[in-house]
Amino acid sequence: MASRPSVGKSAKKPVFGSDWNDTPCHVPVGSAVVAQDEPGDAMFVIMSGRVKVVIFGESGREVTLSLLRSGDSFGEMSLFDQAPRSAHCLAIEPTTLLVLSREDLLRHMQSHPRTAMNLLGEMARRLRRADETIAQLALCDVNERLIHRLVGLAREEGASGPDGLVVRRRPTQQELANMIGSCRETISRAFNQLARDGLIIPRGRSLVVTPALIERAEKKKAA
Repeated sequence: MASRPSVGKSAKKPVFGSDWNDTPCHVPVGSAVVAQDEPGDAMFVIMSGRVKVVIFGESGREVTLSLLRSGDSFGEMSLFDQAPRSAHCLAIEPTTLLVLSREDLLRHMQSHPRTAMNLLGEMARRLRRADETIAQLALCDVNERLIHRLVGLAREEGASGPDGLVVRRRPTQQELANMIGSCRETISRAFNQLARDGLIIPRGRSLVVTPALIERAEKKKAA
């Protein structure tokens, strides 16, 4: 069972309202914020850094459910249903979090109903993304799933460049495999073929996703 990272010096920063008191939590890279099946008594808001949400099979195989960035929140499900954590959340960069206890969150929502609506909206968006992922696993081959994930990353993290959207931190082929439910060898072949076709352009540690690949993903989605 992973341990909770240590909490740093307290500070007051508005997240859901000017009267909200938040406690910064500094998490080193590779550390677990929460572990699957442990009790949940707090939720987290990412101030800086990145967190991946993962589950592990009995064989140790990792499946990445989502990548969370600055401004994203996680851990709220256990606060509402009081069930154990549904997944592991691991810092993949040095990360600063705001820690919000169940009691403080519920008290805040009683006086600020908009907070509850915002959380419901975010949970609805995540459910829609989960539906899309399930559909892709059932209906799409590995090549199509890889294309959708690369385009998704480009839209989430990419900056506009002359050749397309530039993802400044290119995920490894193992990371891509974990995201789409495949193995590294299969991803390597599919990734290299997309590069040979000019649909993606690896540049050092970055990756350019071209308009042609985005258009191809949109056509697949429309079909």
